[in-house]
Amino acid sequence: MSEAKGARTYNQSHTPRTYTRGRRRVSVYITWSYPAEANRDVTVLDNRFSTMTEVRRVLWPAYETPQWSDPRRFQQGIAGSLELFFWAWVRFQALVGEVTGHGVPVFQRVDQAGFSQPLDERVLADADTLFVFGLDHTVTEQVAAPEEIEAVRAFLRREGTCLVIGPHHDVGHSEDPKEREMEYRHHGDALVPRQQRFGGFARTLMRGLGIPVENRWGLRPAVVSGASGTPERIAPLTVQRDLDARGWLAGVTNFSLHMHLPHYAVTSDARGPVHVLATQPIDRSRRHPFTDAGNEAFNALVWMPPGGERAGDVLVVDSTVFSTLFGSDESLERFWTNLAKGG
Repeated sequence: MSEAKGARTYNQSHTPRTYTRGRRRVSVYITWSYPAEANRDVTVLDNRFSTMTEVRRVLWPAYETPQWSDPRRFQQGIAGSLELFFWAWVRFQALVGEVTGHGVPVFQRVDQAGFSQPLDERVLADADTLFVFGLDHTVTEQVAAPEEIEAVRAFLRREGTCLVIGPHHDVGHSEDPKEREMEYRHHGDALVPRQQRFGGFARTLMRGLGIPVENRWGLRPAVVSGASGTPERIAPLTVQRDLDARGWLAGVTNFSLHMHLPHYAVTSDARGPVHVLATQPIDRSRRHPFTDAGNEAFNALVWMPPGGERAGDVLVVDSTVFSTLFGSDESLERFWTNLAKGG
């Protein structure tokens, strides 16, 4: 990850963007309470982010330069690993800014300084596309309030709006330790504990909005070998292009390689159509309860086109798709561009 261009700002009020025809205003809302995540007890194994020290140990020597390892420059506790997310979103923000001509603000439900920002008109009024990154551990008890659900419902009544929402993986929901261990061996990421359940805020928001999708599991995608000396790549998506009337996946063949991605299960019939636009093949070399049940792929992108009183689109896709922590390529950036343009 490279240094961001231009001066950096923090801890200031958002300046609303003026509507410009043909140029979408994109905002990101992170559902976590930063203090609740950063202050988790590191002696508790489950349901927390790694400390930066753990990241350095597991991924050694990738983060051994002073930029990451010097405690005078970078935080070494859980807060350090949270800051890696912000580093990894810089490229997404920059590309969307180039496409739209507008900056991309990143809001947090509770930020580093303890300022609380509910998902309300202060976030929604000057947005055309809203990304909701569902990265709160459920133990931190982040729940969408009725007034927040109503605010997003009103946002989606506006013509041309789009909600992109993605609660992260749900690892280790079973009380059976053998099943948890099977999941852990399947994804193979030493930084993910035997239980790591995400998405309390996004789940309650989706239920309140009548979005019949639920994040399940943490599945390792299949990979394809690169040329000699190049790293493995995530296997291509299986895209239902006949259903993709808006062209969300035009020119897109794959997302980024991440070791534990959620299956977005469609849970019931909705009042309007729910399209699974893309599925991701699963690594079958390691057992998992989901593959033991006969599944060979998981739902990676779900689309609900406008319907009824909802004039806006809803897309369900994981937040890791907008991060460069796990690499990026032309296909991934084409997906970002498609969303920035509104399909």
